[in-house]
Amino acid sequence: MIPYFVADAFADQLFEGNPAGVCVLEQWLPHETMKKIAMENNLSETGFVVRQGGHPCTYELRWFTPVDEIDLCGHCTFGSAYILFRFFEQNETEIHFNALKCGYHLVITKQDDILTMAFPSLPPRPFAYADYMGEGMGAVPSEVWKTDRDLLLVYDSDETVRNLTPDFQKLKEFPEGLSVYVTAKSNDPRYDIVARAFWPKINVNEDPVCGSMHCALMPFWKDRLGKEELVCRSLSKRGGTIVCHQDGDTVLLQGRGAFYLKGGLNIEN
Repeated sequence: MIPYFVADAFADQLFEGNPAGVCVLEQWLPHETMKKIAMENNLSETGFVVRQGGHPCTYELRWFTPVDEIDLCGHCTFGSAYILFRFFEQNETEIHFNALKCGYHLVITKQDDILTMAFPSLPPRPFAYADYMGEGMGAVPSEVWKTDRDLLLVYDSDETVRNLTPDFQKLKEFPEGLSVYVTAKSNDPRYDIVARAFWPKINVNEDPVCGSMHCALMPFWKDRLGKEELVCRSLSKRGGTIVCHQDGDTVLLQGRGAFYLKGGLNIEN
């Protein structure tokens, strides 16, 4: 049996945030097997971790969507660290992940019930608007930006972001962007910005709380709002909150988690 867990990442309570599957392995499974496990679990991402020999609190980490392996995932990194702190590294306050797909070294620290992840800053660049964007999202953005991987659409209000009803088939056909992020300044004084993340190209229509999205949101918004700390609220149905800090080329992502499930996977025959 493979130890398997589910944790809600960036959640102040159970059934909020983004559920992440976590498989704790003694050694790597074949790529196709991990792909099938993630497809069977059918969460937006399932993380697979293997302790790296000779290095305390250091693990190799890979992320799989229901379609295939992905190069960076914030909430599943958070969920993996949350599970390791709770069940395998109870006396530790820092876990290191070597992310095999992208080559990043990711450090997650724990203080009381708050986890802080150090992720790469991914500043977006201005990008030209095209009619297919407004048609796919159901509303025309005021600005369009892009990272190397993803589109970032800026809207005029948090209500616009909340009420978007994208045509996911049209989003799949976007020639640019693996995912589409949407964001606006928040009118709620508890939060600085709001956002949503759509990934229909990998069979995840909407990611409840996308951690890696904030690697682009933080450098985009910090100068505009004149703040070194941003409280970011996801306006998905589940909702979730991430507190972001910029530290040079690193974005620090902070939040809480909630434990949901512990079990075992039987993959023999």
